[in-house]
Amino acid sequence: MKGFLLLIRPINLLIIALTMYSVRLFILTYEKMYSVQFLGNNDEELDFFLLVLSTVMIAAGGNVINDYFDVRADRMNKPKRVIIGKYINRRWAILIHSSLNFIAFAIAVYLSACYETFWYVFIHLLSMNALWLYSLILKKKPLIGNFLIAGLTALVPILCGVHFYVQGSVDILEPEMFKTAFEYWLISLLNQGYFIWLLAFFAFVNNFAREIIKDVEDIKGDQLISAKTLPIQYGVKLSKIWIVALLLLPLVLFTVLFLFHQPKNDFGLMDQMLIFLPVIISLVMDFVAIGLTIRATTKTGFLKADQWVKYAMVSGVVTSLYWYLLWM
Repeated sequence: MKGFLLLIRPINLLIIALTMYSVRLFILTYEKMYSVQFLGNNDEELDFFLLVLSTVMIAAGGNVINDYFDVRADRMNKPKRVIIGKYINRRWAILIHSSLNFIAFAIAVYLSACYETFWYVFIHLLSMNALWLYSLILKKKPLIGNFLIAGLTALVPILCGVHFYVQGSVDILEPEMFKTAFEYWLISLLNQGYFIWLLAFFAFVNNFAREIIKDVEDIKGDQLISAKTLPIQYGVKLSKIWIVALLLLPLVLFTVLFLFHQPKNDFGLMDQMLIFLPVIISLVMDFVAIGLTIRATTKTGFLKADQWVKYAMVSGVVTSLYWYLLWM
């Protein structure tokens, strides 16, 4: 059991589930505020749980197959975390990977049949095959593998958007009708699924940065398997530039959104900043990660930057929980 848990990386899976329920909670806040039904039929809560379960299973399967192909490099990069061959043999690893993907795909077929859409099957198949291709080939290429993993991470909130918006929804009220900053921003972000796209963008750039940071951490092991990652091909200095640029993008987007989408009513700057407190904390954490990245000269230094990026992601994800509690 210990080997299995180490193999699937439960903390990362928990972040995926938290991200998906964050989207649901955001929409639930709108439902409760205006006494409307947005979330569809009576079985939707169970169906959404199954969607989260299948997504987590695909991610777990991706972790398994990644470790399967990375045993040689991991013996150099993370000798204490080598699972396959130590706790779980290679045949069992393939069986676990196949079983997780099979169950996830079966759930996707069920959801596609229930909601009469091919999107569930398409996204699940795309993710499973992309993770296999990444582990086998693309992980060793500069930026392509990083981009793919970041894109798959961004697909998590988008998949939630497919689930909610494919069912149909109530008419969204115009944000200028409301008297509080909280109502204004809630409805503004709900329109056209803007909240989901913003969350997807946030997940994409932070994970892209994290993947490059991890490539810098793993240079020695990756050289052992003849990988051609960004730091190996073009050096750590250029990799740092990529990391810093990516981590600055959420700040740029937030600033543009906040300044150019201001309500006609004067709600006050501090009131609006309070609404986005978790986002602001997340941006501060990204700045800490930027500082650590610039100063980093050892694997330990980049590992600290990696951790702060992960903290920033969690802070951003819990924004909708904060809004739910704020409304209550």
